[in-house]
Amino acid sequence: MKRSSGVRLCATAAVSVLSLALVTGCSDGGSKDSKGSGDAKGSKQAAKALSAAELQKLIIAKGEVPGYKVGPVEGGIPADNKVNADDPKCDPLLDALTGIAPGAPAVNTSRMATEDKKDPTDDATSMDDLADGKFEDAINKSMDMDVTVVTLASYEGDGAEKGLRAVSDAVKACSGGFSGEQDGEKGKFTKVAGEKSSGTGDESLAFTATNVTKEGALPLHAEVVRHGNTLATYSTINIGALMSKKAYTVSAPVIKAQAAKLK
Repeated sequence: MKRSSGVRLCATAAVSVLSLALVTGCSDGGSKDSKGSGDAKGSKQAAKALSAAELQKLIIAKGEVPGYKVGPVEGGIPADNKVNADDPKCDPLLDALTGIAPGAPAVNTSRMATEDKKDPTDDATSMDDLADGKFEDAINKSMDMDVTVVTLASYEGDGAEKGLRAVSDAVKACSGGFSGEQDGEKGKFTKVAGEKSSGTGDESLAFTATNVTKEGALPLHAEVVRHGNTLATYSTINIGALMSKKAYTVSAPVIKAQAAKLK
């Protein structure tokens, strides 16, 4: 199947056989009104970021998400200056879609959760078993699994609120679509829309960035959740669902397991 440049740019971020594209340049979404409540302002200013060791203990680990394999992000995390949106206002969306923590975190860490499904081609005893179009169906089914990149980031002061606000502002500002570039390769999303979030944490938002081509809609899904001064960013891709035009969302079991560790 010929994939669009938009999918190559970002959708492949969660697939081990393809390169991980990450971006940077997130806006802080503005500053708080200095005339706000003295106690609230003081509390936010006093909020301290977690240490790297503390954050490592909080992110999901092997055996903690039923039905999923959890491990390091395949391919690692490349330099954050390798990918950028053409319009800086849309950078926070690429951040969320590709596993970069929005805003200016003091520390962050990531994991990859891959849905553990049996490969349907394992039951085939010969190529004849997969003849007459069954081979393509089997390939699609073998790739029909959610792959979710989870990034936890801890912030000083009200940095987590600013980071989440930057993503929210970008969803509105970039609803008509945006383009981006990774190592000279350009990609495009034709529309962005908010979705119903999981409702976990203190506040959360979810969105879909879609590239509409002659092959149909190719959507990517992301959610950002604030737990105090920690942000959990989730981005999910399901190549099999994209190929078969089947709907999918950010993996609910992954969000549930991660939220439980942040309570």
